Amino acid sequence: MLRRSALAGTAAATLAGCQSTFSPAEKNRVQIENLKPGSRDWLLLNSKIDPASKYRCPWIEGYCSQTSVTAGDEIEFFVSTLDPAEVTLDIYRMGWYGGAGARHMQSLGPLRTQRQPEPPVGDKRVRDCRWNPTAALRIPADWLSGVYLGKLTELRTGIQSYVIFIVRDNRRADFIFQCSDTTWQAYNRWPSQFSLYDNGRSQWYWGDKVQVSFNRPYGRYCQIFDAPLSTGSGEFLLWEFPTAYWLEAAGYDITYISNLDLHFRPQTLRRTRGFLSVGHDEYWSIEMFEAMRSAVARGLSVAFLSGNTCCGRILFGADADRKPGRAFERVDVFAPPDPPEPFDQMASLPHKSPNANLLIGARSIPPVTGGADWTCSLPDHWIFEGTGMKRGDSIPGLVGWEWHGDPASIPGLEIVSTGLTYKAPGEPNGGTYTATVYPGPMGNIVFNASTIWWGDGLSEPPGYMRPSVYKTPKGPDARVERITQNVLHRMIRRGP
Repeated sequence: MLRRSALAGTAAATLAGCQSTFSPAEKNRVQIENLKPGSRDWLLLNSKIDPASKYRCPWIEGYCSQTSVTAGDEIEFFVSTLDPAEVTLDIYRMGWYGGAGARHMQSLGPLRTQRQPEPPVGDKRVRDCRWNPTAALRIPADWLSGVYLGKLTELRTGIQSYVIFIVRDNRRADFIFQCSDTTWQAYNRWPSQFSLYDNGRSQWYWGDKVQVSFNRPYGRYCQIFDAPLSTGSGEFLLWEFPTAYWLEAAGYDITYISNLDLHFRPQTLRRTRGFLSVGHDEYWSIEMFEAMRSAVARGLSVAFLSGNTCCGRILFGADADRKPGRAFERVDVFAPPDPPEPFDQMASLPHKSPNANLLIGARSIPPVTGGADWTCSLPDHWIFEGTGMKRGDSIPGLVGWEWHGDPASIPGLEIVSTGLTYKAPGEPNGGTYTATVYPGPMGNIVFNASTIWWGDGLSEPPGYMRPSVYKTPKGPDARVERITQNVLHRMIRRGP
């Protein structure tokens, strides 16, 4: 649950100070939405994984026709079951909702389903399901922008899994929350060993000439722990939902987009003062990078509440039906021309992309992974106002499991937190994480938290699993909340 700390009064004052010309004096749309009845029925109660594949749930699995949609758009759902069956699809908007974590929006079904074919291995190992649609839905006009989970239930056995999509809008909002769905898809091994990291010889390949498709279910998460709720939902519930839950509980005026929206609709950045990169936001196209740098130059403030951000450069492609943006491949790395290679296969990449630290303030560097306490190194900086933190004070385990280092030579850049990273307690692994803040040209700011696990310090919503590798974060911390409030307040107050 969201921690109610001694800073609650300060948080309320900070929120009051965050009112902007984009937000009316009365309750904003996110606040009004979260007053509606919530439900915990969104949680999977009976998930199951095929031990032969290790990642998929062939008893009931599905995917959506689009990563994001807007009011009036039609979205299709493609569902497969092991045997002919009847299934239901219950759709939920994810948020705070008094602590329930979601609101039930609509039920579809019972729907008749059957086994749909496993796709052949295509060029560059792509697995592009061309399944028949099971159901379709036109997005109602009153559905607020957000992340929407569809809970699939096979009625005979009760086995469940998810589909996931984003509802976007075109309204002005204080903050845009970018979901890291290219990274979700990059690590998706469905049906078995077919992620961006699988080239047929290695399971952690970091080269080119491998393509992945959004036209397939999300298999269960495959990296640092076993997370049953990731079956069909990508990585959203792991690293992004704690931040979204906290933001909606606090009543911030936010709207949501997909990574693909930044690529295909870069003009979306003109409708906000603050952009949030959250969780594990590893894979960007050059178009995304350039759009964000241009927006910062115009006065957009950015908070990278994320780690391993903008590391791999991707190229989007069409699917077998020529629908753009339904597939992508890794083509380069956002790094200096001749950096130390954290992975041997990176040597095959052209190294002709911009350095990510020119945007973020720091970047992914060897050894890439590791854990650390998040330690105050500049106590008089405004981000620490109201936290009581002194030089050397730490937030235990907040840095992990990927982070940023190599701070850029940007005028005015300040290192607010830095320290050694560890592979085990007391065993440094040779890395140094660096959290930074630098000023933009219009009084705007760019903050880099330098950790995938920032959201762990904000909230622990229903269903949340705390990660534990290298280090273990300790959950909601009033200091993380206050730092985040300070950053968000400054983003609005000094935006364009």
